[in-house]
Parts: sequence; C-alpha cells; structure tokens
Amino acid sequence: MESESGIAVEKSGEGIVQITLNRPDRLNALGVDMVESLKAAIENAIAGRARVLLVRGTGRAFCAGADLKERRTMDEAARVKHNRAINAAVDALGAAPMPTIAVINGLAMGGGCEIALACDLRYAAEDAQIGLTETQIGAIPGAGGTQRMPRVIGASRALELMLTGEPVSAKRAEEIGLVNAALPADKLEAHVERIASLIASRSPQGEQTIKRLVHRGIEGTLAEGLTQERAALQQILTSADYAEGLAAFAEKRQPRFGGGTAT
Repeated sequence: MESESGIAVEKSGEGIVQITLNRPDRLNALGVDMVESLKAAIENAIAGRARVLLVRGTGRAFCAGADLKERRTMDEAARVKHNRAINAAVDALGAAPMPTIAVINGLAMGGGCEIALACDLRYAAEDAQIGLTETQIGAIPGAGGTQRMPRVIGASRALELMLTGEPVSAKRAEEIGLVNAALPADKLEAHVERIASLIASRSPQGEQTIKRLVHRGIEGTLAEGLTQERAALQQILTSADYAEGLAAFAEKRQPRFGGGTAT
C-alpha cells in the first residue's frame, strides 16, 4: 500500500483497486493536497484498467467533507479553487468506467457524502452517520450533492436531508435507498469483499457496458435507452468475453474473462 497526502492505494490480483482516505486525525477531511492526490489515484486506477474501484476511510470516519480548518484560512479565490478541485475529484470518480463502491465505515458528511454518491454502490457500517450537512454552516452541497442525491433517493427525500442539514443513520439510509446495505461493523469488510470479488470475476466489457447504459438511460427516455441497449448488445454478442462465456458454459467451468485487470 502506498500513501501520499492522506491517500493510500492498494491493488489486488483480482483487478480490485482500493483508495483509502487516510487522515484519521482529521476525520479524513478533504484538504488541498489530499484532494489532488485523490483525483490522481482515481485517474491512475482508470488508466490501469481496474475492474472494480473501492473508496474507503480509516479511523472513525469515511470522510467529514471539506477541511474547514484549512478553509477558514483561505481567501475567496482559494476557497473557490479548493471547491473546484473537490468537484474535479468527485466528477472523476463519477465518470469512472468500471463499477465503483463506497465503503462507509463511519461519518460521511458533506463532501464525504458526495464522494459516496458518486459511487455506483454504497455499503455502510450500522453505526455510520451520513448526510449533506452544509446548511448547518450556511453553505450548500457543492460537489454534486444537489444533483446526485435526488437521482439516488428521489427529490423529496433529498430535499429533506439537504434543507435540514441533518445526517441519518446507516439503517435509515438503507431504508430510503441511500446505501445498498447497512451492516454490523465487523461484517462490513467481508460483505464488500464478496461483492467486489463477484463483480471483478465478471466480464469487464459487460460490466462497464451495463453501467454506461444505466447512467445514460436514466437521463433520457425509455425509447432512447432501449435503442442504446440494443446497439450495445450487438457489440457484446461479437465480443471475446461472450465467446469465452459460451465456451465455459459448454465445458462446465468458470469463465476466464480478459481485459480490464489492474496491474
């Protein structure tokens, strides 16, 4: 595991890349240097053709959001620059072609919640607290929260969370669809490892195609989405991974899908 500016990166032979927010003494708050390292780590995982990308935190927090202690010492231009850097990192995560998973071990507030929202899947420890808390300090979500949260849980529930600025428990987050599952803290790692390994074992081309179709589809009409799906299926049916899948089925063995593995 390599660590730089509060970011640690670890790769497994299954093509799973884990990015760890590693400033536990500051609740993994997003400082200037840390944000730049986070964006670089995401870009490196994409360039390395990871099959699955995980984002997690250390200590008692996933991420407490922007580092407000640093923010207090900044002038207006520096604050805007810092926010744009956070936006760039979160957008890079949201645009990653491979499946992404947020492992919410603890507090996920403000920008930390927005990092989780940029992921495809979210799993949380039952004692975690999650929310867009910006209104508590006179701000608004500024790294995609006003757009991504309504797409995940619906406009009314998203507005309630954002307007009150109050976080919710992981169990409540599970009930409203903000996280895929809330688990006992000692079960979280094993659950995420199982899900990540399953995803990594599937065809990279197929997984990335599914992700692209879903995200594009919800932005358009059903008819447009169906047209995109049919066009994508034509490519899949002539792919090497599909040929391998058919061969493995006939030979009663596990398929060995190619491509997409991080090195």
